[in-house]
Amino acid sequence: MPADAGPRSLAYRRVVLKLSGEALAGTLGYGIDPLVLERIGAEVREVTELGVQMAIVIGGGNIFRGVAASAGGMDRATADYMGMLATIINALALQDALEKAGLQTRVLSAIEMRAVAEPYIRRRAIRHLEKGRVVIFAAGTGNPFFTTDTAGALRAVEIGADAIMKATKVDGIYSADPKRDRGAERLARMTYIDVLNRRLEVMDTTAISLCMDNGLPIIVFDLTVSGNIKRIVLGEPVGSIVSS
Repeated sequence: MPADAGPRSLAYRRVVLKLSGEALAGTLGYGIDPLVLERIGAEVREVTELGVQMAIVIGGGNIFRGVAASAGGMDRATADYMGMLATIINALALQDALEKAGLQTRVLSAIEMRAVAEPYIRRRAIRHLEKGRVVIFAAGTGNPFFTTDTAGALRAVEIGADAIMKATKVDGIYSADPKRDRGAERLARMTYIDVLNRRLEVMDTTAISLCMDNGLPIIVFDLTVSGNIKRIVLGEPVGSIVSS
């Protein structure tokens, strides 16, 4: 569906949803929780029915964390490639859930794996979105030493997204960890520079710098609250927004 279609009330018409691998684990703590997949599928369908073009970037931390493995002595590049392969597993699980929800999907991988995914080509990704398909970007950027947060920011800029939505387990950005500090203040709006200067763990610095250089808003929200994705695309004040 073209980006100019749909009701005029939409605040964002093309978005990238950044999901961590841990989000798919749900309460299990590791692996993939089928109930979480089912709920995400239902929510994404609800949003696409509004005319929103949606792409998803998925992490792999529920299966393998490259940074943790490299800290344990493994070669960092090797560990990162293993993490990228973990994102492929998550992408295929997410694809299955979205298709069960009645959506058309495509998995585009930065590492060629033609038996299970299309290779990432920018123009092809945009074409899929214009045809109303949900695009799942897997394997990060295809390069070691870059996080899936950076991959999310990069893909969002490449496809001309209106915003990147960072899914978390808290309802926005806080001045400190709200689970450890009861005095932590919720920050509804911030600039990129503030986030970088205060070293708030919204995304890694490469991802934030990429968003800042290209004027791409970052919306940090609580994925565990049903309907939040829809509220955001309709312009309701959900979570925290990082912009210029």
